[in-house]
Amino acid sequence: MGTTGTFQVCRAKPSDAQAITGFLASATGGRVSVAPQVVKERFGAKGLWLARDADGKIVGLAGWRAENLVARIDDFLIFPAELYTSAGRMLIEGIEKAAQELQCEVSMIFVPLRAASGLVAFYQTCGYRRPEGEGLPRVWRQTIEEAAERGRFVMLKQLREDLVLRPM
Repeated sequence: MGTTGTFQVCRAKPSDAQAITGFLASATGGRVSVAPQVVKERFGAKGLWLARDADGKIVGLAGWRAENLVARIDDFLIFPAELYTSAGRMLIEGIEKAAQELQCEVSMIFVPLRAASGLVAFYQTCGYRRPEGEGLPRVWRQTIEEAAERGRFVMLKQLREDLVLRPM
C-alpha cells in the first residue's frame, strides 16, 4: 500500500465489492451496473487495485493479472478524469511494482480501439508505447494478438532488461 499526496493506492479486497460497484456506476454515469457478487467473482480471475482520495472514496480502479512474465492491465478507470495524472499514475506505478516483484518482464495495457487520444497520451507519459517491429518475444506477441482479438490494442512498458527467451 502506498500513500503520496492525498491518494492511497492498495490492492482491493472482496469486502470492497460494494464500494467498487458504486464507483463503477458513478464513474460511468450508470452505464455500468454490476452486482457486488459479480465484483467478488472477478477476484478469482484478476487482481484489482484501488486509488482512494483522502476521504477514502474510490477515485480509480484497475484490474490486472500476471502470466508468463507478462503483466496485463485490462481494466483501468479513473474518475473524475482530471485525476489521471495523479491518482492514475500512482495506480499504474503500484501495479508495476507488484509486477516487478513477480519478475514480470513487461507490463501491457489493453486499450480500447476507440480510446480517447488523451488516454493514450496519458499512458505514454507513464512510459508506455505501441509495440514496434518483429523482434518481440513470442509470449509478448501472443498477448498482443489476444488483445486484437478482444477489440483492443496494446501499449507496453518493459520492466526488465534481462528477458527470459526460453521458458524453463
